[in-house]
Amino acid sequence: MTIHIHSVKDGKLSQKAQIESFDELLVDVPTAFGGEGNAPDPHDYFDLSLGACKAITSRMYAQRKGWPLEGVSVVVRRDESQERHGVYRLDIELTFHGDLDDTQRNRLEEISHNCPIKRLMTTSTVEITTRQSA
Repeated sequence: MTIHIHSVKDGKLSQKAQIESFDELLVDVPTAFGGEGNAPDPHDYFDLSLGACKAITSRMYAQRKGWPLEGVSVVVRRDESQERHGVYRLDIELTFHGDLDDTQRNRLEEISHNCPIKRLMTTSTVEITTRQSA
């Protein structure tokens, strides 16, 4: 998969991201950091990927089990106050909608801990190569 990112013409720091055939996503930073504050910043996309992955993983598991999960609501709270010291905290609150018992709800929470994005964020070595194009 390839993602293309381009600066927005006349934008301070805004970027447009194109992911395969999907519409462009706008990325910016808050005005306090020199942006226009007109779109989520890169941290927001990082955080939302975890929340969305937990919801999707839970739903997939419930579907396989035939459980009556009607939906998942996720609240992601970020504490970036120690990021410069190597600590970035995300607090995830899951709400499972549907006629589920406590055992099923607890199992869905457990399963959400195994979502691929959480594993990527917490256990993988990510190698990044950056280069200029010719």
